[in-house]
This record gives sequence, C-alpha cells and structure tokens, in this order.
Amino acid sequence: MNTQYDLIVVGGGVLGTFHAYHALQKNLKVAIVERNSVPQGATVRNFGQVVPSGMDIKWQNFGKESLKFYKDFQSKTDLTVRQNGSVYIASNDEELQLIEELAQINKSNDYESVILSKSECIQKFDGLRSDYCKGGLFFPQEISVDSSEMIVKLHQYLNSQEGLDIFYNTTVVETTENNAQCTVTTADGKKINSSKIIICGGHEFKTLYPEVFNESDLEVSKLQMLQTKPQGIYSLPGNILTGLSIRRYESFSECVSFKSIKEKEDKNSFEKKFGIHILFKQALDGSVIIGDSHEYAYAKNADDLGYDLNMDIDEFMINEAKKIIDLPTYEIQRRWFGIYSQCKTKDIFEHNVSPNIHIVTGIGGKGMTGSGGFAKFNIDTIYS
Repeated sequence: MNTQYDLIVVGGGVLGTFHAYHALQKNLKVAIVERNSVPQGATVRNFGQVVPSGMDIKWQNFGKESLKFYKDFQSKTDLTVRQNGSVYIASNDEELQLIEELAQINKSNDYESVILSKSECIQKFDGLRSDYCKGGLFFPQEISVDSSEMIVKLHQYLNSQEGLDIFYNTTVVETTENNAQCTVTTADGKKINSSKIIICGGHEFKTLYPEVFNESDLEVSKLQMLQTKPQGIYSLPGNILTGLSIRRYESFSECVSFKSIKEKEDKNSFEKKFGIHILFKQALDGSVIIGDSHEYAYAKNADDLGYDLNMDIDEFMINEAKKIIDLPTYEIQRRWFGIYSQCKTKDIFEHNVSPNIHIVTGIGGKGMTGSGGFAKFNIDTIYS
C-alpha cells in the first residue's frame, strides 16, 4: 500500500476508535486496522453503560468528557445513545449512608446528582421492590448505548464524515519503526506505513510483543452477563446499579464511611468470591441485560479462566435480580461472557516500544466510559 498515514491504530474497539477520532480532529490522516469483520472484544460484550459516577476523580473527569463526545455524535448520527441517567439503589442503611456521602462529594466535584427517596425510586422505576429499595442516587447526565451497534455506527460515521480509513478482517503480525518511519505488516503480507502507531488490542498484543506482554502486570477479568427476552410494553429507563455496586465502585471508596462498612462484609460470600454486583439495562428491543461477575487471572494465563459459563453464577445473579426488580419475565434468551484487561498496579497499561510505537491497553472496566476523555488527553500528549 502506497498510502502514507500520520497514525495507524491497531484495534477498532472503543479505546482505539476514540484515539483515531481525536487524531482526526488534528487534521491527521488516520487508519484503523481491525482483525475481525467488526470489533469482537470487550467493547461489544459489556453493558453499554457510560457511568462516570462510578469512577475516581481522575477517570470521572475523563468520563464526563466522554459524555460530551457521545452526545455530540448522537446529535449528528444515531449511535443508540439514550440520556436516561443512572441510579444507584441502596438496599440498607449503610448503602443509604454511602450514597448520601457521595452526593456531597459530587457537589464539590461539580457533578450533578440527585438523592431520591424510596417512594421517588419506586415511582420512577417500574417493578422496583419496596422491600429492597431504601433510596437512590440519580445521575441525570449519564447515558446508555447498545455497544455492538454503537461501535459499528461510530466507525461508519468517522469513515464517511471524518475521512477515517478502516481495514477490517486484517490481522497485524508485526509493527516496526526505522528512522521514524513506522510500518504495519499484516498476515497476508501487506505493509502499511505511518508516522506513528498506537496499539489498542486489549490483552491480545502478545502476538506482537510477547516479551512486553509476559513482563506486564496485566490481568484479565471474565464477566458473565445475561439477557432476558423482550419485556413487552414494560420500560426500565437508564442504568440501574444496586447495593453491591455501591459497595464495589471506586467513587464510593472516597466516602468517609466506606472503609468501615467494607470491613464488616463477609469476605467468603459467594458474591465476593466471584466479584458479583447486580446491574440492569434495557436494550432497544425491550429485553433487559443483567449482570455481572468478575473472575481474574494474569493475562498470560487468560486461558485458565476457560470458555464455559458458570451456571451457579448465572443462577445467583438471577435470584438476586428478582429480589430487586419484578420484571414481567426473567426468561433468558442469551448468556455470554466478556474478557477485559486491566493493570494490577496502574489504571491503564502504556508502553512505548519505540519513539513512535505506543501500546495503550488495560483500561479495564473503564473503557466504554473513560475512553473518549482519556484518548483525547493521550493524543494531545503524544502530539504535543
């Protein structure tokens, strides 16, 4: 290929795509190289919840920027973005205390949130059980998307409107730099040249740089999720997060009472063993996605997590979900797991193979929410 690019992004998931987008905003000539016909990794296997409310201050700021990007794209083309907000439902006095403390923190962070009483929650969210709900914390700015549709539509928009070149079904087997000239070599022998390369391939960059991969502190998390059959005329707006989410998410760890509340938890419980917290999100077809769980392994031992679904986890999640919301049907039409990579010691994995070849991965569960803002920061840094 004779085309000379300013930037090639390896990996067409949400992290790579937002890097490409922000490079395009600098009037650079950009290409994405994606090994599948459409992205198949963590980007399309998650809830599609864009929830800065669950993150620490650094990533919450990235997430707030991401919200702006998603909403701006939605004003130009349909990315399945729905601004129905997110709510954290407290199930007891301890969780109620945590959401009240976070509401105060949000005021100092200038992030809009609204305390909802028990009756307000029950009125707003049809089927929410009164014997579970003690109150809620609502974030009206937050959004949900249907992930697999969103990323395809975003690619289409960036290709048609912003000049992004995308090479699907193209596996990269080597990246090299020689005298500030970078080259991507594909499995069919093609070579694509650029000034810079950014590799955003999840935990799959082991093919390109096995030594870097094996020496990294990357771990992978396996998450199980379920999807009910369509719920008819029933509507469940926004992202529903529950008591176990309050006890898990980073933002709540900044609350004064968090440490003492966590110390009293049963560390040997089933939900702790498998990292379970219960989330709900209604998809465009009316079905409801429920999850999720977390099982961990070092990235180089990812195969140890297996390719099967643990039915005990699924049954536990369904039983817990039924204690929270009375859905018209809990009949399941689909079950799956996702794998995402994250760092054990840092909030994201970054490594410069050479001056102009950068590995950026391990964003963990922050990808859908944080990628837009982080990628802008990172592109600004790389091109400063």
